Amino acid sequence: MPNRKSLLFSPYELRSVTFRNRIVLSPMQMYLAGDDGIATDWHFQHLAKYAVAGAGCVFTEVLPPEARGRNTHWDLGIWDDSQVPALTRIAQFIEQTGAVPAAQTGHAGTKAARQRPFDGLQPLGESDAARGEPPWQPVGPTDKANVEGYHPPHALAPSEIHQLVDDFGKGVARLAASGFRFLEVHAAHGYLIHSFYSPISNNRTDAYGGDRAGRMRFALEVAESVRANWPEEFPLSFRISSVDAVDGGWDLQDSVVLARELKSRGVDIIDCSSRGVGAANSLARLEKEGKALEEGYQVPYSAHVRKTVPIPTMAVGLITRPEFAENALKQESADMIALGRELLYNPHWVLHACTHAGTESRGERIGLHPGTGG
Repeated sequence: MPNRKSLLFSPYELRSVTFRNRIVLSPMQMYLAGDDGIATDWHFQHLAKYAVAGAGCVFTEVLPPEARGRNTHWDLGIWDDSQVPALTRIAQFIEQTGAVPAAQTGHAGTKAARQRPFDGLQPLGESDAARGEPPWQPVGPTDKANVEGYHPPHALAPSEIHQLVDDFGKGVARLAASGFRFLEVHAAHGYLIHSFYSPISNNRTDAYGGDRAGRMRFALEVAESVRANWPEEFPLSFRISSVDAVDGGWDLQDSVVLARELKSRGVDIIDCSSRGVGAANSLARLEKEGKALEEGYQVPYSAHVRKTVPIPTMAVGLITRPEFAENALKQESADMIALGRELLYNPHWVLHACTHAGTESRGERIGLHPGTGG
């Protein structure tokens, strides 16, 4: 008999949106757009396959609200109306499959103006400019780069911060017009918003620095702008770095405080990631050095934020097995499970997990092929 008690394949509701299951395709940059930031047929088929294969929610890659917020010349964006039609096509198709079309927005900050990972991931230089990829000036809370060797950023003035907050709102309005039903703000991994709230990267002495409240100010202003421009009936997520994992850095109690403030501003769920400020403890560095991280190593962060705030959470990071994902839900460590590289490796992970869980019988597939029955 099928196992009807699977939480992984149970519906989940946030505001007016019902997810057919708890499995989320995590936002992942593909580095295959042009300088115009417009999605192509490649992006359409890439995201469509996860919706067809049964994911409950399918996220775009991060869509910056201004061109200098890209990591590379090859990223998608949402800074111009010309980018809306291609995203609309993607959102409409995802929704037709029964999945929830979702978009992530964010700003690379000091990690902008880089090569693609398969080109080296180094800051853009003269050789890149010679082949049509000139560098541009990154921005940040200070004029100090988070990673040694990166381009020194321009320290944002308060007036420029206010403009960025407004840009986030305008970008989100475009995403709403494109037909997305779930929105996430990328405020993790050493990118702009994270670099403001982390004490490692923000030593400002004005209203956007100093104590924790000052360092959180930019994140909270973005949340307010985004919520004001995102339809009331649709849910809003924030991806945060739950810990910096360095001495004197942002810690889990800080994340609880931030999550409470975000919740009071209309954020519905916290996507709990970690790290990203500096290079010494970055995931890329740890992997390069062969330092293994345990399966689901960030789930404890999700569990703590969920229970302490309280607020729904999304678990992400080295979740590869359906059994692990199921247990995280049953132990109330998270409400949704985000998979990135595991779904890249196996786009049919959802179907395999569904079969393994015993939720498939007589053509009745939980979260797959809605309305087919039979």
